[in-house]
Amino acid sequence: MKDLRAEYSAGREGVQLFGLLSLYLEQEQRFQPREKGLSLIEATPEDDNTLCPRLRNAKVEDLRSLTNFFGSCTETFVLAVNILDRFLALMKVKPKHLSCIGVCCFLLAARIIEEECNVPSTHDVIRISQCKCTASDIKRMEKIISEKLHYELEATTALNFLHLYHTIVLCHTSERKEILSLDKLEAQLKACHCRLTFSKAKPSVLALCLLNLEVETLKSIELLEILLLVKKHSKVNDTEFIYWRELVSKCLAEYSSPECCKPDLKKLVWIVSRRTAQNLHNSYYSVPELPTIPEGGCFDESESEDSGEDTSCEESLSSSPSSDQDCTFFFSFKVAQALCFPS
Repeated sequence: MKDLRAEYSAGREGVQLFGLLSLYLEQEQRFQPREKGLSLIEATPEDDNTLCPRLRNAKVEDLRSLTNFFGSCTETFVLAVNILDRFLALMKVKPKHLSCIGVCCFLLAARIIEEECNVPSTHDVIRISQCKCTASDIKRMEKIISEKLHYELEATTALNFLHLYHTIVLCHTSERKEILSLDKLEAQLKACHCRLTFSKAKPSVLALCLLNLEVETLKSIELLEILLLVKKHSKVNDTEFIYWRELVSKCLAEYSSPECCKPDLKKLVWIVSRRTAQNLHNSYYSVPELPTIPEGGCFDESESEDSGEDTSCEESLSSSPSSDQDCTFFFSFKVAQALCFPS
């Protein structure tokens, strides 16, 4: 009787999961960037005053670094990339505005996904990203992005499909649950998002390709059969699937570093110039001593006053076009002589 109940429960859960999959499939087209706009960016040659694929990809790398620095989840990063690409596919953006747009996309995504206590302040993001804008600039740009996207910021992304596909597979398999690592799949998805071309793929197809490639490495016939059922339910065209699967395979081969093959557990290394380090707030690379709490329970307001330092920045992230300025810097995961922050 217990086995029958377990089988019935699993079957009922499977029906609910496939029902959610149908809902995602109905929504994905609405939140996908305009292909025409993405194609225009792809066809744009590198120039000082035009947005090219290299600048877009570099900005996504910056978003990934900001996500790691502030300890935000993968959902925040993926949604930020979705908002960024949808906006870039709609508007003609100059490279000088890209840093401000990137910060806005990160903040908008963080406010949707993260707990309120985990959302970084605008001033903190400005200071860490070193973008050449003020809090007022961020506020105005956030309004522009929201209006252009008709305030539909919360989107159905490839990560939603990846999580759902993963759950469906585990729900129907008799194999060990731990053999299919969701952390590894998420890291691979982040690597794909760092390339503009994958923004043209349907989120459902991109997620299915990642899962299919991982299952093939496991050489599990049962898991492959389950994926075939998922592929059939998703109505994925064979030609489309093979095309994107090949591109994903090439991308993952190039991103075969440890950061892409397993969860991001390393500390984030931030390489900066001396000039940049001098302009940073001390609290970002040192831990201040906490004031002693009086036994009488009194609160000393003088100890909690804001330092009131200027939040203006002189440098920008490495996504900006390269220059001879000695103040430029970039995020890196390699060990180097630099300031080290927890991820």
